Amino acid sequence: MEEGGGKQTHSLKLETKDGYIFTLRSINKNPEPLVPKWAKTLGLENIIVDGISAQHPYAAIAVAKLAEKSNLLHTQPKAVFLPRQNALGTYNKDYGNKIYLLEHETDGGKNWTPFKQVKEIVDTEKLQESKMELGAMLKIDKSAFIRARLLDIVIGDWDRHSKQWGWVVIENETGHMAIPLAGDRDNAFFSIDGIIPSIISNKYILPDLQSFQEDIDYLPGLVMPIDIYFLKNTSRENFIKEADLLQNKLTDLAIEESFKAWPNSIFELDGEEIINSIKSRRDKLPQIANEFYEIIKDKDYLTEPLKGSEDLKLPSSLIRCFDCP
Repeated sequence: MEEGGGKQTHSLKLETKDGYIFTLRSINKNPEPLVPKWAKTLGLENIIVDGISAQHPYAAIAVAKLAEKSNLLHTQPKAVFLPRQNALGTYNKDYGNKIYLLEHETDGGKNWTPFKQVKEIVDTEKLQESKMELGAMLKIDKSAFIRARLLDIVIGDWDRHSKQWGWVVIENETGHMAIPLAGDRDNAFFSIDGIIPSIISNKYILPDLQSFQEDIDYLPGLVMPIDIYFLKNTSRENFIKEADLLQNKLTDLAIEESFKAWPNSIFELDGEEIINSIKSRRDKLPQIANEFYEIIKDKDYLTEPLKGSEDLKLPSSLIRCFDCP
C-alpha cells in the first residue's frame, strides 16, 4: 500500500497477492492547486476555487465506457465505498469511510488487459528507458494514440501530460509495440463559472485550462508536449483516418449508452448537457483532427524532457521525440 496522487487527488496504490496493482482515487477533488500564484497574492484564491468547482466526480466512469466504444484501453474505474478497517493501518483515519474510484494502475503489475504476449505495463518514463535499450525495435501504436488524444478533446480533458499515460508493451514478430493507456480523468467534463475564473482560463493566461462546452475554446491550448513527442512525424492522413473512425464509433446511441453507467441522481444534474456537447464535438472531429495535425506540425521538436523524465539521462535525440527521423 502506497500513498500517491496528483495536483487535485489523493490516492492509495494497492497490490493484490496475485500481483495486480490498483489505485483508489478520491472522488472529491481539490481545485486549489490549479490557482495561479498571482491570484493567491491578490487574495482571489477563494473566488477562483468557487468558480472551478465542477471537476466532475463521476467523469471517469462514463469516459471509460466511451473509451470502450472507441476501441481504446481504459483503467476500468468503479465507484466504491471504503469503510474504516484495521487493514488500512496508518491510512485508516485519512482514507476510511469515504467514496473512491477503484481502477487498475497505469504501470506495473500483472497483465489485466485483453492483450496477449504482454511484456510489461509501464509509465512514459520507463517506456523511454526501454527505447534507449531497444531502439527501432520499440514502437508505439500511433493510430491508437491519435484516437485517444482525439477522445480527450471530445470529452474536454485538457490536462493530459506524460505522467497520465501508461503503456502496454506487447512482443510481436517485429519487436515491441506499446499500446497507450490513459489514466487520471480528473478534468474530463471540466466546468468553470464566474468572471475571474473565466479570465484566468483565457488563452493568454492559462490556455490549457478550458471549460467543457459544445465548441472548443482554443485548440492550441490542448496540444501537449507529449503530442509533439510521439506524433510530430505522423501523416495528416493518419489523423483524419482516426477522426473518421472515432466519429463512426461514437454514434448517438453509443454516447447515450455510456452515460447509463452513472446513477440517475448524477445523470439528472448535467448528463444531457454533457451528452449534447460530446455530440457537437464529435460532429466536428475531421476538422479538429486536421487542425490538431497542423498545430503539431508547426511546433518545434522538444528541447526539454517530458514531465516525469527530468532525471533520465536521455540522449538529445530521445529528448526531441520518440522516433526522430
